[in-house]
Amino acid sequence: MKIDILSLFPEMFEGVLNSSILKKAQEKSAVQFKVIDFRAFAENKHKKVDDYPYGGGAGMVLAPQPIFDAVESLTKDSASPRIVLMCPQGERLTQEKSEELAKEDHLIFVCGHYEGYDERIRQHIVTDEISIGDYVLTGGELAAMVVVDSVTRLLPGVLGNAESSQQDSYSSGLLEHPHYTRPADFRGLKVPDVLLSGDHAKIQKWREKESVRRTYERRPDLLDKGDRTSEEKQWLRGLEERKGK
Repeated sequence: MKIDILSLFPEMFEGVLNSSILKKAQEKSAVQFKVIDFRAFAENKHKKVDDYPYGGGAGMVLAPQPIFDAVESLTKDSASPRIVLMCPQGERLTQEKSEELAKEDHLIFVCGHYEGYDERIRQHIVTDEISIGDYVLTGGELAAMVVVDSVTRLLPGVLGNAESSQQDSYSSGLLEHPHYTRPADFRGLKVPDVLLSGDHAKIQKWREKESVRRTYERRPDLLDKGDRTSEEKQWLRGLEERKGK
């Protein structure tokens, strides 16, 4: 995958893109990152990329020309890339959205600053608008880092264990089950016996049941999304009954 990022502060990405899993992904040639300062595309003498909003109001608005030209320079030899505008008005990021974007060959992220974007950028360039939550950041860079990380880890060969991303919270529509490691007894706090049993069928069933329980307790809204198996429904009824006692 090729990922281009348009930002006024490209230095913000240096540590993130060159550390941990994102660094390994590049070393494995699973992804190629390029961060572009779109100020370089400004045609005015002072390389200004923003201006006052028509009609008045607080803050400055990113002008269309530098972003239009920057995007066009990246798409002239590319077949229909997804162009993602990082925006608090956008679709909220979900695991499903990350999985969708991970199927693409080329992504372009546009990181804004100031009060917002000229609406013509939104209407005529971007294919997607994404928000990472119902709050406002000083710019789109931090949000873009979150999306890039979420997408990159899903690319084939990036994670050491191919099953890791498949078992993530949200991938199945449920939160992930609890995890334990050595020692089996830490300060009197013991690992559940079933995990020490060696019975893989029982362990799998315990994990599935715990995943349902954790989702029910922490994110019950997720249970309304997607179809639940008859067994999961049975477990949920049991949780409801215990809650009512």
